[in-house]
Amino acid sequence: MKSGNRLSRRAQLAGGQPISELMARALAQPELISLAAGFVDAETLPVEPTRTALEAMLCDGAAARAALQYGTTPGYPPLREALLDRLQAADGRPASERGLSLDQTIVTAGSNPLLHLVVETLLDPRDIVLVSAPSYFVFLGMLGNMDLRAVGVASDAQGVIPAALEEELARREGSGERDRVKAIYLCSYFDNPNTSTLPADRRAEIVEIAQRWSRRGKIHVLEDIAYRELRYAGDDVPSMRAFDERGDTVIVAGTFSKSFSPGLRVGWGVLPPHLVGPVCSQKGNLDFGSPNFTQHLIAKVLEMGLYDEHVQRLRAAYRAKLRAMLDAADEHLGPIDGADWQVPEGGLYVWLKLPEDVDTGPDGQLFDLALAEGMMYVPGQYFYPSEGVPAARNMIRLSFGVQSPENIARGMAALARAVRSL
Repeated sequence: MKSGNRLSRRAQLAGGQPISELMARALAQPELISLAAGFVDAETLPVEPTRTALEAMLCDGAAARAALQYGTTPGYPPLREALLDRLQAADGRPASERGLSLDQTIVTAGSNPLLHLVVETLLDPRDIVLVSAPSYFVFLGMLGNMDLRAVGVASDAQGVIPAALEEELARREGSGERDRVKAIYLCSYFDNPNTSTLPADRRAEIVEIAQRWSRRGKIHVLEDIAYRELRYAGDDVPSMRAFDERGDTVIVAGTFSKSFSPGLRVGWGVLPPHLVGPVCSQKGNLDFGSPNFTQHLIAKVLEMGLYDEHVQRLRAAYRAKLRAMLDAADEHLGPIDGADWQVPEGGLYVWLKLPEDVDTGPDGQLFDLALAEGMMYVPGQYFYPSEGVPAARNMIRLSFGVQSPENIARGMAALARAVRSL
């Protein structure tokens, strides 16, 4: 690179993210059945509910002008109040019993900006975030872009293992890096990618571990609940915030992208009181208010009861798609020795394990064989950070969100043909 064209370190770190390569491959072969992208189903997007709410909002001149004006840095107060009420109702405890206030709720343009703001506020370059192994690869990319270190902690079918978390913290203590550990990131409902949901006892234990190890520098728990409302079986579990009796440890990050519309770009967070000012200061320097129009629109959707009706329709549609993927897995992958998968209770993914000698990565044979058969998946190795638990090379993330049940079945059959050809 010529000296006159030098880029910042962060710009250099941003390159080489797997999402770009996967999208390029998909665009180059539009006939592919992609079981890779974690997009929502276009057929289930809430066109009518959005139109109804939009007409109601725009027919009131004062409300329309307010929506078209600048908003505040933390977000539209009626929306923030509704979000806080909904979180507390889902957790089964009123806000007053958790010491929560409206000031602790902020709205962002999707959940990723909220995650970015929190990480930017808490961590310095080369600081450490402990994550489950595997973990959400876009978040791992964000950390890498910010010159931060993600360390993978062992997980099982119920999510990150508390004992393994404890061992990793002790290991960092022994190496003199404990002060570098600033946060624990967990996708606590229908994890992306391994589909696990942390049970209540693990949630309580993880919060307790974070608080106990905070005696020399705070460790926050960053809880990503993007998929919470996409539950198709089983009973809901209170968020990790419900187990934070002191109210100073857990940060909740939510979004409407999966449960309503990604195009509206509305996400939100609930912060401990001591982080509200610093995060809002960072946010004010960035946008001094996320898109105000869509915040007013989502608030109207909630007010009119349109959101919960849509979520019920969405659950029914995705339940059928999940069933199609599981049935196809039983039929086409079940006979393959060493193939295994967990049956998720919600979310958009199935986490597939293949025989240990099958390399599912972009440099292995299977990826190109699957493309030749007409389908694409996300290699499991992308979901493991470079530190901590080593990457599993025989894993695949499959998404049932976009394709029809018929295409899901065809894609799974194509994947099985590719595996058998090895």
